[in-house]
Amino acid sequence: MALSTRLASSLRSTLAALHWAAPRQCRGLSTPQGSEPSLNLGGIFPPLATPFSPTQEVDYAQLEGNVRRYASIPFRGLVALGSNGEYPYLASCERVEVVSCVRRALPRDRLLLAGSGCESTQATIELTVSMAEAGADVALVVTPCYYRGAMTTAALIHHYTEVGDASPIPVVLYSVPANTGLDLPMEAVITLAQHPNIIGIKDSGGDITRMGLMVHKTRQEDFQVLAGSAGFLLASYAVGASGGVCALANVLGDPLCQLDHLCRTGQWQEARDLQHHLIEPNTAVTRRFGIPGLKKAMEWFGYYGGPCRAPLAPLSPAQVEELRSTFSANGWL
Repeated sequence: MALSTRLASSLRSTLAALHWAAPRQCRGLSTPQGSEPSLNLGGIFPPLATPFSPTQEVDYAQLEGNVRRYASIPFRGLVALGSNGEYPYLASCERVEVVSCVRRALPRDRLLLAGSGCESTQATIELTVSMAEAGADVALVVTPCYYRGAMTTAALIHHYTEVGDASPIPVVLYSVPANTGLDLPMEAVITLAQHPNIIGIKDSGGDITRMGLMVHKTRQEDFQVLAGSAGFLLASYAVGASGGVCALANVLGDPLCQLDHLCRTGQWQEARDLQHHLIEPNTAVTRRFGIPGLKKAMEWFGYYGGPCRAPLAPLSPAQVEELRSTFSANGWL
């Protein structure tokens, strides 16, 4: 089923304007009135999938090819080594080389966020420094979680304060309870937002009340809130989020940039219509089929997906058909 004529026409006209827009001129919606953030995170960031060869080695040539294709989409930047990058399965040297590869292929006016969170504070600092040396503009630091029972508000504030103090680049907090079993406490977020080198949070929990409260409680700080999923992107903008780090942007980057534009310009009815077409595909490449589903869908839209690194398993033929049906039913295939 083809995308409806009305949506397709709107998409083409909006993107024609977006391709000529300067990303740095877009005010983050969570920024206090009359104030500009030190580094504007407003916009859409795809958390890149890490390409692997059939022998499960990192395929840097395919990674570079994907990045160059994404350069034609008006993203604010890219995220390397987020959850969708299979970063827990990469050796430290592979992580650094992935960031170096992305930086070489990415235009300089696009931001590069790099995942550098480790279980210990010391390891996180060391990797963050390495990411900065490899060309990252911002460090995305996931909550340590192996000893989650000991990860109190005080412990997490101490961890992130140490990282923020030592990092040569700005830090964005990363809360992804679906993977870590740990929500970064609101009290910690509010305290850490006051740190001069901690500039935002990617929140993937999907609790819109919590996100709105973060925006409200940090409104006097140089701090931005990023939605961690395309499924609740519109709702996040409605409560003041600055942008989104969305797995679905690896597949449907242009429509997500259009949704960003519609929300920023107050075209809420059009934004709602587009959001409705994105919810089921987003669920399919995140909660339903995960990274194997995301990589399979990427192949249908001209990108290299390829295999995952074990123990992640490929989709079965029945799962592939269900995934394709989800995209078709919502007008994307």
